[in-house]
Amino acid sequence: MLGTLFNVITVAAGASTGLLLKDKLPERYTSIIFVALGLCTLFFGVDMGLGSNNPLVLILSLVVGAILGESLKLESRSIALIERFKKGGEEDNDKGFAEGLLTAFVLFCIGSMTLLGCLTEGLEGDRTIIMTKATMDLFSSAALAAAFGRGVLFSIIPLFIYQGGLTLGAEWISPLLNETITAEIFGCGGILLIGLGLNILQVTKIKMLNLAPALFICPLFAWLLPELETLLNAILT
Repeated sequence: MLGTLFNVITVAAGASTGLLLKDKLPERYTSIIFVALGLCTLFFGVDMGLGSNNPLVLILSLVVGAILGESLKLESRSIALIERFKKGGEEDNDKGFAEGLLTAFVLFCIGSMTLLGCLTEGLEGDRTIIMTKATMDLFSSAALAAAFGRGVLFSIIPLFIYQGGLTLGAEWISPLLNETITAEIFGCGGILLIGLGLNILQVTKIKMLNLAPALFICPLFAWLLPELETLLNAILT
């Protein structure tokens, strides 16, 4: 898990730098950095989303995932938990704490580099991808912290748990992921990044955590739909 630990360090360093610069940067600089970060997130999302080979898998995954996430009220409950975690802080200084933490977590942990980086480190000990991602996160976390505040710094906690879990579980997860399923997972993650990019640009206010179950449902549909198509063709012929 050295790659994940390095990623935690880079995010902590970047966020700390962003917090130090937050009060010294004029608002116009913070705003334009925010726009740049949002546009880059949109680009990565579109690039990943186009990798899907079966739009029906994405549609079913996102719809079912959204219904599940909304039923469980994942976003509102997560925000309430985060607010309880940081209670006692000064309200003005903590403005945007939960939003910053959740935005940073989604940005840092939903993406092809996260999955591939953790799997290659866990299976082969190759840390090239995860180290590259960690370096990119250094700059992203600085920009996010300058805009959102210290919530970005605390995103290292769920980041460590999520990426560490992927790395440690790589040997178990890898046999379940063929090229078809992986492509659909990346495509679904790309759609979520597009939503996050729109949120960062303040075009929308999508409850991203309520859509997150789609990532875990996606492999099931990616495996099931081709099987159903094969069965249906066999019956028809």
